[in-house]
Amino acid sequence: MKNLFESAYYCLFADSVDEKLQRVRQLQSDWQTGELSQDPHIQLPDLLEAGHPERPELVLPRQVPKRGLGSSEGQAAMIHAIGHIEFNAVNLACDAVYRYREMPTEYYSDWINVAAEEVYHFSLIRERLRQLDYEYGDFPAHTGLWDLARKTSTDLLRRMALVPRMMEARGLDVTPGIIDRFKQIGDQVTVEILEIILRDEIGHVQAGSRWFNYVCGQRGLEPEATYLKLLTDYTGGKMSCPLHIQARLEAGFSESELNQLEALCDR
Repeated sequence: MKNLFESAYYCLFADSVDEKLQRVRQLQSDWQTGELSQDPHIQLPDLLEAGHPERPELVLPRQVPKRGLGSSEGQAAMIHAIGHIEFNAVNLACDAVYRYREMPTEYYSDWINVAAEEVYHFSLIRERLRQLDYEYGDFPAHTGLWDLARKTSTDLLRRMALVPRMMEARGLDVTPGIIDRFKQIGDQVTVEILEIILRDEIGHVQAGSRWFNYVCGQRGLEPEATYLKLLTDYTGGKMSCPLHIQARLEAGFSESELNQLEALCDR
């Protein structure tokens, strides 16, 4: 029988785009058919960097050129940036499986499903780029998403707070505005892809909320106060707004949490 954590490791380790996508699909299939053991004692190397292709060139966030949607190149560059987020999200979901062991079976079901949905999202975006005569890798991209994975690698509580409940939740806030921008240039194909991504990402953040609350319960921590402290420690007490209130409520945020987050917007 294959091992769950080894299979997730090989998803992460793959540096070919197509190989990574196929391995995640196989991971989900093997999990659904009961072909993976959950033995947490398997010896695997510590993985500090996820596998990624030679392109796109990875640069610091401030080095990524800012382009508007007024040109076909700018349109493609924005779609490419979204695709890069989705590609990194595949790695982040696989890492949530690989790195944190001895969790309930439902935890692994959640993050394997998230990984598979991120593969679907990335594939939609890559196909859209190809329709515009571009390819994933044609524009530079930044390293910030995986940087956060490294910073939270030793603590599942911090991972759930700062990846799904901070970074991905911020995606819930900004995606409606991005959808509006593509509507304004008449790109209905990209609009429909982004609407699929927004719908699914609510579930991904919801998974983060579920397992954040689970770990808080294990450690005897009050979830809302703990989340606010972790968030403010990381951001310096600043919050980008407006928040997508309805999406965040569906994703497991309480009204009390959202009121506290909105209070940070005024600082």
